[in-house]
Amino acid sequence: MKKDRGQVKVQEKLNRRKSISIILLLLMAIPSITGCWDRVEINDLAIVTAASIDKKDNGSIELSIQVFIPKSISSGGGGGGPGQGAGGATTLVKSDVGSNLSEALSKLQGKVPRKVFWGHCKVFVFGERLAKEGIQEQLDFLLRHPQPRERANVYVSKGKGKAILESLPPLEVYSGEVIKELSDLHMGLHVTLHNLAEMLTSKSQAVALPLIKILPPAKGEAKLQGIPYIFGTALFKKDKMTGTMTENEARGLLWLKAELESYTVTLKPEGMEGLISIKPISSHVHIIPQIVNGNWKALVKIDTDGTVIQNGTKLNLSVPESLKIVEHTYQKDVEKRIRLTLLHLQGNGADVIGLAKEFYRKYPNEFSEAENDWKRIFKDMEVEMDVTAHIRRQGYINKTGGLQEEEVKER
Repeated sequence: MKKDRGQVKVQEKLNRRKSISIILLLLMAIPSITGCWDRVEINDLAIVTAASIDKKDNGSIELSIQVFIPKSISSGGGGGGPGQGAGGATTLVKSDVGSNLSEALSKLQGKVPRKVFWGHCKVFVFGERLAKEGIQEQLDFLLRHPQPRERANVYVSKGKGKAILESLPPLEVYSGEVIKELSDLHMGLHVTLHNLAEMLTSKSQAVALPLIKILPPAKGEAKLQGIPYIFGTALFKKDKMTGTMTENEARGLLWLKAELESYTVTLKPEGMEGLISIKPISSHVHIIPQIVNGNWKALVKIDTDGTVIQNGTKLNLSVPESLKIVEHTYQKDVEKRIRLTLLHLQGNGADVIGLAKEFYRKYPNEFSEAENDWKRIFKDMEVEMDVTAHIRRQGYINKTGGLQEEEVKER
């Protein structure tokens, strides 16, 4: 009898375990049988490729979005005109106005029959007027909203940002792609939403953003066929644009931020005829802050390597003496460019190279006491430079192509 009762208990335990297993399996299966109840079909989305934010005369905010048109690539046939796919225009631009960015987006949604989706927006453009009056509120919205990507690139436009979106470049299918490609090529500063937020919360609270405008259309092209391009840098103190730098002045900033990749340095060695062009291939920057007898100073050390891409001189670069002449000229050119940039930045009081952060790291107590006076300190600061430049690749042809042997100078 006892044995029968024991067997019954064992059987009951097994039955309970089976029941629990069945319940767990059912619970695990529920998501797969119910499906994604909150899923939004791609056909119901208005995919934003680029956006601009401008300020109107009455103080209201104008939001413009460049929306991708899926049907433009869904049909076959030959391509359309500039900015057009096989089925017609590739994008359209929609705008609306509100007291702030959130209200403008809400009103804009009423003009678009699909749900506005920011997940693929690669470009945000602040209009010049808005940039001068402050971008803090707009940046706050973009960072709080769950969809905009923090890796999206940020720019300031000369004039209205909406005009950048409306342009129809002849090479790429839409203007947002043109600007993104320029950033990927490092034709100017590469700044994302995340970078912008970091700069605004840094010790210096200084920001540098690439400045863009539209290259006028060539003769015979339509009015809107201008090409957006990066032509300088916009400087900010906190969230307000305080000045600009030309492309030439901004070149030194690319050295200081180690973002040089797609441009060439053309030099004229002293006492030589002809020019030599060098492509920088690497740059290492080290900033050393110093406080000596109450004087704030900084030493900027730069070690750069380059490769010769054209030699229009009579120098034979396989000879060490000739190579040293070119390296010395390269070094002086880099130093000149950076000094020009520093002169402009200090005159503007825009510490976009992050000297404040370096001083805070090394001298936290001294910086905390002087933080409110940092703009004046930065303007008056002595900045020394130590540039080391090397030519690591002279090319396969060390002697200038097309010259007779006796015309080549060995040193």
